[in-house]
Amino acid sequence: MRSSVAVVGPYAADMTVFFYAILFARYPQTRGLFPENLDVQRDRLLRGLLRIVDLVDDRENLVRFCGRLGRDHRKFGAVDGHYPAVGECLLASLARYAGPAWSPKVAAAWRHGYGIVAQVMMHAAEEDARTAPAVWEAEIIAHRYRGHGIAEITVRPDAPYPYTAGQYASMETPWQPKTWRYYSPAHAPRPDNTVTFHVRALPQGRVSQDLVYRAKHGDMVQLGPPDGDMTLDLCSDRDLVCVAGGTGVAPIKALVEEAARTGRERPVEVFLGARTAEELYGLEDMLRMSQRHHWLTVRAAVSHERIAGLEGTLPHVLNEFGPWHWHQAFLSGPASMVKQASAALTRQGIPQEHIQFDPFDVPTLEAALLPRQLREPPQD
Repeated sequence: MRSSVAVVGPYAADMTVFFYAILFARYPQTRGLFPENLDVQRDRLLRGLLRIVDLVDDRENLVRFCGRLGRDHRKFGAVDGHYPAVGECLLASLARYAGPAWSPKVAAAWRHGYGIVAQVMMHAAEEDARTAPAVWEAEIIAHRYRGHGIAEITVRPDAPYPYTAGQYASMETPWQPKTWRYYSPAHAPRPDNTVTFHVRALPQGRVSQDLVYRAKHGDMVQLGPPDGDMTLDLCSDRDLVCVAGGTGVAPIKALVEEAARTGRERPVEVFLGARTAEELYGLEDMLRMSQRHHWLTVRAAVSHERIAGLEGTLPHVLNEFGPWHWHQAFLSGPASMVKQASAALTRQGIPQEHIQFDPFDVPTLEAALLPRQLREPPQD
């Protein structure tokens, strides 16, 4: 399987175009599962395929990844009957672009491998369907523009939405059907089942632009199942250090609320970063929380403006405090900030397994693997 993927690699973009063309031609009923614009979808197909091939001899992580895919695909309307159609067209696409490298042995390996993936995905979807809906219909009940292209949006799902503080949700809007984007609730679960998200309008983000500038009270959206591993370990005795940039403050705020609900009062230090003081989002909310909880300390860092007591990048400011080697770290925000902060905390002695952050783009495709020491050895 890996050798054939290496062969088709230079033709990957053409192969994914061919795959969707023959899928929709042979099985037109599948077209409704996908967004109108397939440019992003083609990339996701390829990334998912590459990750499956990468995990093909790592059974525990392969099952974990495919199980997440199966549960997530429920929101697209995928059913068991779609899997054979996708497998048929996928293998036909690989055969076309692998050329002479596509031998009967390679074809048999792919049929076997795809069969296992499909079985795991279908089983995970079936198990999930016993306890949860595929999607939650949710009404927007509040929309507050916070400036700088950010809106605070509160929705009321039509059924209890069972997320844990620090997790994220996928959201579909009526203006971009079948196009899902990921946002984190900005609080711990509430008794009234309402959920508030902080959404930044990205320059090329059609979903985020609609949510910030078009959505209003009474509009309906859909939520996919909650997911994510950036949650509190209630059995851990480590203190917490949290680092956030922009709307990445949302899951950090949720984690702080959850920490307050436990009543343990372990020290929590929060660092918020931005380019300028004007862009420093969420600071006032976090400072108000620190006034209610003596164990919470909030600091800010501004990287492109000279302000006494605030100047510096987040990694620079992190280095001024600490030590952090006995802390559990939670990071949320732009990818570059998360990577730099993670490196800074690693240099200060926090083990990698105690630094948590969610994937940057499509969480289902980028979900963290189990630690190496927990993986089963390859099976003969």
